Amino acid sequence: MYLWCVKTINVTYRQELATTFHRLFEKRNALVSLRPFSQSALKSIQEALLIEWTYNSNSIEGNTLNLRETQMVLQHGVTIKGKSLKEHFEAKNHEDAINKLFKLVNSNYVLNSKDILGLHSLVLRAIEQDFAGRLRNGAVRIAGANFIPPNANKVHDLLEALILFVNDNPQQLNVIELATVFHHEFVFIHPFFDGNGRTVRLVTNLLLMKEGFPPAIILANDRKKYYSALNMANKGQFDKLILLICQTLERSLNIYLSAFPDSHYNYQSISDVANEPDIPYSQEYISLLARQGKIDAHKEGRNWVTTKTAVINYIDSISNGSN
Repeated sequence: MYLWCVKTINVTYRQELATTFHRLFEKRNALVSLRPFSQSALKSIQEALLIEWTYNSNSIEGNTLNLRETQMVLQHGVTIKGKSLKEHFEAKNHEDAINKLFKLVNSNYVLNSKDILGLHSLVLRAIEQDFAGRLRNGAVRIAGANFIPPNANKVHDLLEALILFVNDNPQQLNVIELATVFHHEFVFIHPFFDGNGRTVRLVTNLLLMKEGFPPAIILANDRKKYYSALNMANKGQFDKLILLICQTLERSLNIYLSAFPDSHYNYQSISDVANEPDIPYSQEYISLLARQGKIDAHKEGRNWVTTKTAVINYIDSISNGSN
């Protein structure tokens, strides 16, 4: 029996995101074709993304270690003055959970509750040991959310039904859509007293990575946008959440692809692209296209970057009537 709170996915947004999906799967295929990667190159990229992933996921949940401090804790075992022991544990625990995830990833992986509980156990290890790896047995409320999570008595069955929904994929969603629906429904169920956000972002990436994608790292700078998109999904409107996942996924794809010699993915600031003599659009309009997912672009910190080719391709698509 499938999860009864899973909304039927509205197909209207699929047409709007079709170009984005096509671009992401093309990049995924280009990345797959480059495998096996140079071990030195792969290690460098994975280490950088692991630190970013840990910093951003923990920061979304209120951890105050900055990116540099997170790196110092993870790579050098440094204790940061003025930061709590809990925040240090959160960084190290998240690193260990990612390393466990890397060991789980393969194309034949089938999602199961044991692995979800195992990842959660690592996330809360030595922080909330009584709750680590255990489903909640009481009520919870989420500050700022427009819903109340289901009764604790329903959590086990709801989680198992969600896992079945993901593994069966009865609506034949592509993996980006499927991972996004999983992400939302997991947050709705809120199966744990604490650590739900970090765990769902780990498992969402497990689903994406088994299909050849790199991890989608939701940036701390997008925290407000992220929570707003989740609240919209509670009303059955998944487009903003899917777009956010697409944008974070594209950023990681671009990082991987740009690391290889002769890469044609040469990103620059939107202001620089707008200043090109043959680009008719303003910086503000190109920024809007980037935020809407209509061009190949991603965020670096708070700033968007894109390529001249991406804007020209969009102009050509308009001329051809394909957008």
